[in-house]
Amino acid sequence: MKRTVAKTLTYSVMHLIVAFTVAYVLTRDWRAALAIGMVEPLFQTIAFVFHERAWARADTRNAAAPEHGTPAWVSRSTAS
Repeated sequence: MKRTVAKTLTYSVMHLIVAFTVAYVLTRDWRAALAIGMVEPLFQTIAFVFHERAWARADTRNAAAPEHGTPAWVSRSTAS
């Protein structure tokens, strides 16, 4: 869990810098760039958390899947 939080925070800071820079290059207005640079990364960071959780669940399912046969992502009830 600590690693995920650290990854999320560093990703958020990196994304904020990139978003601000791109917005400033496009608008040449630091106020607009700051607004875009703050709002967009906030929502992107929240999406990143859900994205990481989905991949972690997929990894867990794949680890529990048999070597051959039905892939773990296919529902066992529909595979029969």
